[in-house]
Amino acid sequence: MAWRRPAPPPPSVPVKPSLVFPVALLLAGLLAAGLITVVPEGREIPESPSIPEVSLAELPPEARETLALIRQGGPFPYAKDGTEFRNREGRLPPKPPGYYREYTVPTPGARDRGARRIVLGAQGETYYTGDHYRSFLRIRE
Repeated sequence: MAWRRPAPPPPSVPVKPSLVFPVALLLAGLLAAGLITVVPEGREIPESPSIPEVSLAELPPEARETLALIRQGGPFPYAKDGTEFRNREGRLPPKPPGYYREYTVPTPGARDRGARRIVLGAQGETYYTGDHYRSFLRIRE
C-alpha cells in the first residue's frame, strides 16, 4: 500500500499577519475601557445598564433648581438647555433618537456650562451627571 499525502485543509479566509496585532490591541483596549463586552454563549445580554439612584434631597441645590425650571417649562439660562441628548456613551438605557433631553446644572465659579447636567427621558425618567456623562444617577423623587 502506497503512502498518500493527506488532503489539504479546506480554504479559509486569508489573514494578513500585519493586521492581527493591531486588531487584537484594538479589541483589548475596547474591552478594558468597557466599550464592548464579551457575552458567553447561552447568556443573555442585559437590556440596559444598571444605574444607581439618588434622592432629590441628595442632589446639589443647583440641580434641584434646574429640575424646578424643567417642571415649569423654563426659562432656561443656556441656549443648549432642552436640546437632544444622544447617549453616545451608552450609559443610559438605549432609546430612539430624540428620546432624551439635556439641561445644564450651573456650577458655582465655572466660566462655562460646567460638567453637571440633568437628562430627562420622554417618559419622565430623570438622570443627573456631575462628571459630563461619565456616570449617571437616576433621580428618585
